[in-house]
Amino acid sequence: MPSQRIEFTGSQGEPLAGRLDTPDVHPQAWAVFAHCFTCSKDSKAAAFVARALTEAGFGVLRFDFTGLGGSGGDFANTHFSSNVDDLVAAADWLRAQHGAPALLIGHSLGGAAVLAAAARVRDCKAVATLGAPCDPAHVTHQLGGELAVIESQGEASVLLGGRRFTVKRSFVEDLADQPQSERIRNLGRPLLVLHAPDDDTVNVENARRIFDAARHPKSFVALDGADHLLNRAEDARFAAGVIAAWARRYVDPAELPVAPKGAAQAGTSAADDGVVLVSERGTGRFTQTVAAGRHQFLMDEPASMGGDDEGPAPYEMLNAALGACTAMTVRMYANRKGWPLESVRVALVHDKVHASDCAACETEDGRIDRIVRVVELKGDLSEEQRARLMEMADRCPVHQTLHAEVEIITRAGEL
Repeated sequence: MPSQRIEFTGSQGEPLAGRLDTPDVHPQAWAVFAHCFTCSKDSKAAAFVARALTEAGFGVLRFDFTGLGGSGGDFANTHFSSNVDDLVAAADWLRAQHGAPALLIGHSLGGAAVLAAAARVRDCKAVATLGAPCDPAHVTHQLGGELAVIESQGEASVLLGGRRFTVKRSFVEDLADQPQSERIRNLGRPLLVLHAPDDDTVNVENARRIFDAARHPKSFVALDGADHLLNRAEDARFAAGVIAAWARRYVDPAELPVAPKGAAQAGTSAADDGVVLVSERGTGRFTQTVAAGRHQFLMDEPASMGGDDEGPAPYEMLNAALGACTAMTVRMYANRKGWPLESVRVALVHDKVHASDCAACETEDGRIDRIVRVVELKGDLSEEQRARLMEMADRCPVHQTLHAEVEIITRAGEL
């Protein structure tokens, strides 16, 4: 699954590091994932959940809050409210660059953040939380004995997740000022609460309080056997699978390519009419999603041409079409004759050469396109059979099309 690094400006004007995970075809919908307290976008939970969601067809933006991971800024100058602002900035970037952030997902304190941010993300259709506290102030339990130092001296160095962070009194005060119960009650979106019954960091009682405060539609799923950080891939994949299945009820699929108006009658598909649909994927500079009937694949330019190399280039696909048609034509003819053709392989190279180098071409000046095709035939074939099969290679329909006079009609239209 493609994954690319991105960067956008956070709530404090600092660059925030993100990663955009996408499926191989155009995403069904876009999601923003908020990580746990002092974690990062590259935590096991974030990575596992994002991967599983992309496998289910979702595009996922995960990012580091200000002062964490690869993002700029100083954690000491942040608080829960700035995290919420960062989350809104992430949703704004996703909307502007790729598509509406239809799904907000948060892990631990990130879950509390998505509950707080949802009202400010107008196109959010659904919210899911993983091991989230019902009250952001719950994280003060992780400050231990340093909480008294923070309150008396204004700040303290606290060991969190194996690293030391400076935590200021303003951070603690901001946590205490959050109207979280009111936000949950007025969420106005479908809510999915996922929590491990044996979570020893954020007790499952928090899930009950979130669920009780929320209005329908709401759902609860127990992540039986999981730990708070979802360190096991199978737990994260299960959670992501549940989120994906649940979210499809509520999020509008991203606009997928459809056949041109009038191209297909009711009850038929684009494939019935031979329509191939190409649309910009929404990620990368040139990446395209190609829909040919029920088949979808990517096309792109190589990195040397400024692309992201997410799929074959157009001329590579032209070579592939000629090569596949050649092999199919040779195979069909050999089968019809009952000849012992074991396998056929075709290698093709396209380039441009001077017209003067082509003895059989009518064009004498400038440059022409040339495709060199090498056909390998394996099997106990006679020389006559091999010669006949090579003749058939030149009779494949794509070969004949490339040699024929082709009219290409281009017109504007709604697709």
